[in-house]
Amino acid sequence: MPDTDRTAVGASSSPSSDEAARLGALHGVRVVDLTQFEAGTSCTETLAWLGAEVIKVEEPTKGEQGRHASTDKPGVDSHYFMLLNANKRSVTANLKSDGGRALLRALIEKSDVFVENFAPGAIERLGFAYDAAREINPRIIYAQVKGFAPDGPYGKFLAFDMIAQATGGAMSITGERDGRPLKPGPTIGDTGAGLHCAIGILAALYQRQFTGRGQRIEVAMQEAVINYGRVSYASQALWSKPAPRNGNQSILGTNAPSEAYQCKGGGPNDYCYIYTSRATSQHWDRLLKIIGREELIGDPRFAAAEARYQNRDDVDRMLSNWTRQHDKRTVMQTLGEAGVPAGAVFDTQELSTDPHLRRRGAFVTVKHPVRGDFTMPGWPVRMSESKVPIVAAPLLGAHNREIYGGLLGLTPEQEMALRDAKAI
Repeated sequence: MPDTDRTAVGASSSPSSDEAARLGALHGVRVVDLTQFEAGTSCTETLAWLGAEVIKVEEPTKGEQGRHASTDKPGVDSHYFMLLNANKRSVTANLKSDGGRALLRALIEKSDVFVENFAPGAIERLGFAYDAAREINPRIIYAQVKGFAPDGPYGKFLAFDMIAQATGGAMSITGERDGRPLKPGPTIGDTGAGLHCAIGILAALYQRQFTGRGQRIEVAMQEAVINYGRVSYASQALWSKPAPRNGNQSILGTNAPSEAYQCKGGGPNDYCYIYTSRATSQHWDRLLKIIGREELIGDPRFAAAEARYQNRDDVDRMLSNWTRQHDKRTVMQTLGEAGVPAGAVFDTQELSTDPHLRRRGAFVTVKHPVRGDFTMPGWPVRMSESKVPIVAAPLLGAHNREIYGGLLGLTPEQEMALRDAKAI
């Protein structure tokens, strides 16, 4: 996919199979990363975890805004930044200066992918719109994440995750039936848009093998959230009205149980979610046996999914009487072993300290040069021939010498002149 002279800095030309797995599936793909906060950084971090060489280009004095937003220690990179920028390299370039812009042009010329999620119009004002980047490198995959489609009525509006969740429909279907709209906890507007963008980039890299040409990729956060809510449009089609807020019930409103039931313990997350399929009564019959209510198997009030939903208050009372006698892990274990879908409500600390998830690499501990050991979620996709170790997010400008000297061929004197000119 990359040209032969675009292999990652310091990469061997013919790695062994073990080394190839460590370098990753995207080894040899170089990414120029002008992203900030979460939507764009999630995209480029994904590419880095797949083995791409991601060069994060940052403003020289403070760096990307996420570095210090929400930090607990002034002057030290925030945990937020560290979670979203692992496995990247950092260089500095003042894109408002001639020297900084020249460096970015040189990086684009030697790269495969360019990603940015600045405010609408910002990248164009800096002189690096798609047409300008394509003129520098016709093979460049140029990707942008914005809040809204640029050609739409909100194209110039700013957006963050919660704005995308509101305008993409997620908030309208989250919450209790008679309550206010709620923002879902996961940042599907930000990370969700970033992952959609990464998928587009991967497809464009594949297509480029046959066409030899790059292309522009555009992801609107609003539209990414809409895509995550596809099943809500099945509800709309089924009932001929907007999909409702339905609490913990299935959004289709066609089956029960579909609820988080309180368990023994009394803590805020001592609940287990229990669900039985509307496609068959097998799960329901198994559940009745577990809770000691076999006499209800075949009862017309519960025999079909529609009947169970109509009598869901009775279903919930039966299950709650049983779940309150057991802790959430026992409930999950007992039902899971019996073939009934059930999931304990685990909090972030329970998950991050889970021995199995740690062994799997769902959580990893990296060594940050300032903060020391830091535990963070890893990359959840397992690939037998691509196993890229996760490393801590870089300090600001940590790779100036490596990239500007090694990749662009600048001498120490030239770098010093750029520093003196405040270009880096």
